[in-house]
Amino acid sequence: MKVAFLSDDFPPLSFGGAGISTYELAKGMKDAGHEVFVITTCRNKEEVGNMKYHDLEIYKIMSNYSGKWRWYVSLYNFPVVRQVENLLKKIRPDIVHINNIHYYLSYHCLKISKKYAGAVVFTARDVMSFNYAKLDTERYLKNLDCRTTWFDHIRQTKKRWNPLRNILIKNYLKYADKIFAVSFALKKALEQNGINKVEVIHTGADFTQADPSREKIENFINKFGLKDKKVIFFGGRLSEAKGGRKVLEAMTEVVKKFPNAVLLVAANEGLYMQKIKNDAEMMSILKNIVFTGWIGREEMKIAYAVSQVVLVPSICLDSFPRIVLESMASGKPVIGTCYGGSPEIIEDGLTGYIVNPMFPKEISEKILYLFENAKKMEEFGKSGRERVRNYFNLKNKVNEYAEAYKKSLKNG
Repeated sequence: MKVAFLSDDFPPLSFGGAGISTYELAKGMKDAGHEVFVITTCRNKEEVGNMKYHDLEIYKIMSNYSGKWRWYVSLYNFPVVRQVENLLKKIRPDIVHINNIHYYLSYHCLKISKKYAGAVVFTARDVMSFNYAKLDTERYLKNLDCRTTWFDHIRQTKKRWNPLRNILIKNYLKYADKIFAVSFALKKALEQNGINKVEVIHTGADFTQADPSREKIENFINKFGLKDKKVIFFGGRLSEAKGGRKVLEAMTEVVKKFPNAVLLVAANEGLYMQKIKNDAEMMSILKNIVFTGWIGREEMKIAYAVSQVVLVPSICLDSFPRIVLESMASGKPVIGTCYGGSPEIIEDGLTGYIVNPMFPKEISEKILYLFENAKKMEEFGKSGRERVRNYFNLKNKVNEYAEAYKKSLKNG
């Protein structure tokens, strides 16, 4: 089959979870013998054009505009849509597989794709098809009720609210022959907000990649002063919704018992990172925080390798956190949030723990228990790796999507 993937961002210049997951799926399709093309965007004119990345044919379209127009341009980005149409007319794919298009490519690409492909598949990787930001409403955090209202949306966008946005997105989604969500938690959220006929295919991970070499691990330890430390890893695109404040509160309890414990924070420098530093200083635990800045995929593997425990305490519907999959594939126990897709990956008490991140004491208790029970940490790590191998194997997920493509073409 000839498959065209559409995604707002894509490696090598973007390493967000959605972009990486789309890349791995596209690469998996290519390795399975399919003809694969990727249409994505860039912010600089110098990057425009086509390129090869790990044997994938990638087309980059310039798209950069003021964020204040996002809730309008993300529906129909005229200059971008025109270029997408030209590329699809040239490629003539059997399948267009659309991923995150809610910023630069725009939802009108669903309609355009239907003109030139045998079938269109849409994978929802977050809540942006019905919400304007992270889903962290009071009704969700208290009752797991995912329904959102116009009032929630105005609160998120203020004067920039577009009252027609969600109506138009639902209309555009009618052009998709199949709609998938990356977790049952996200499927429920989509359906509670009027997006129906959603199926689930979990994100896959490549567990076959070699572990980092001893030399690379030692260099990383020396670089960040981690020798003889008990390392707790916390990384990604950090924000209040990712649970940063709660992690610091948990750390204040951990360091009382283990003064050599450190929180390894891997994220971009920015206002929120400065807030974490300020809060840590006020809590007198700044000396127990190690900041790496943003690190690439290869260094992320090393960060997992040097850590004893990984924290993913999101206080929002975190659809299917890639960091949970990668940590478990690296043989590390994960203490994850009860919100979103983490409970579908982590087996509570077998590969890690599920906690309510609103209560930092739960987080600290689980960390302390694992630090005091090295054998349990090892058991969790082995069980987690095996779970990824059995249930979230990238190759199996590629096959699941390939079968979905075939059914969509047949039904179309």
